[in-house]
Amino acid sequence: MSAAPATPVPAPGAPGDAPGRATAPGYRPGRTLRLRVEARRQVRRRRTMIVAALLVALPFILIAAFAIGGTPSGEGSNGPTLIDVATVSGANFCATCLFVSAGFVLVVPVALFCGDTVASEAGWSSLRYLLAAPVPRARLLTVKLTVALGFSAVALVLLPAVALLAGTVAYGWGDLELPTGGALASGDALPRLAVAVVYIFISQLVTAALAFWLSTVTDAPLGAVGGAVGLTIVGNVLDAVTALGSWRDVLPAHWQFSWADALQPTMEWSGMVQGTSVSLSYAIVLTALAFRGFRTKDIVS
Repeated sequence: MSAAPATPVPAPGAPGDAPGRATAPGYRPGRTLRLRVEARRQVRRRRTMIVAALLVALPFILIAAFAIGGTPSGEGSNGPTLIDVATVSGANFCATCLFVSAGFVLVVPVALFCGDTVASEAGWSSLRYLLAAPVPRARLLTVKLTVALGFSAVALVLLPAVALLAGTVAYGWGDLELPTGGALASGDALPRLAVAVVYIFISQLVTAALAFWLSTVTDAPLGAVGGAVGLTIVGNVLDAVTALGSWRDVLPAHWQFSWADALQPTMEWSGMVQGTSVSLSYAIVLTALAFRGFRTKDIVS
């Protein structure tokens, strides 16, 4: 009887692989779960289409509300706001849409895209199959987070872009009049609005990172999304407690409307700089927690 052939010794893995772990010929971790594949999967989901439709519809709902209710006025308010000059021009209407949506409306799509991304895979029982493909855990999180932030950025740009277009059609093109007096020339208003949108996106990174972290520790997408939105609301409530004094400076919610400083006759950067530092600090810590916890998490779904 002939002796059985010796079992071949697996070849060493690629650099960065675990010691003693064999890899299939041609396997490259960087080629697994491509960004365009993940983006295509997410854009086809029903919730993406619903969010886009709602963001597009919001400016038209506001235009209809102004048409029914008449020209906005500051009566009964504590002072003039952007709503009081919403119908002056398309730029004013765009700024008003940002004013009414930045505190909550724009929080929801960010929390949805970032909180649903990993937890939904676990809920569908497909997460373990992705990791068995094999997709390295760090790459899976990197791709998921990158696509989620990309969709969040599109959502935050889509609303003011539609508002500017719809407002220009409804109210005409002109200078951006400020509720406190003065105006910004139309040529200066667009760059200022762009700065405001960029800052709003940066301020939403806290919600994005929080939702993403929760998405890695729970198998329920609704829990991750709801938890991020709920904690964001808690932050807004705490910021309203003036008895906290200077402690409110460490709350991301305290700086969420600093983008309005970009719509002043002379742009003020101090509030946006402080808000950016606070938001990035929280976002980095929460993202690091997500990667660290997911690295050793027992995936059972």
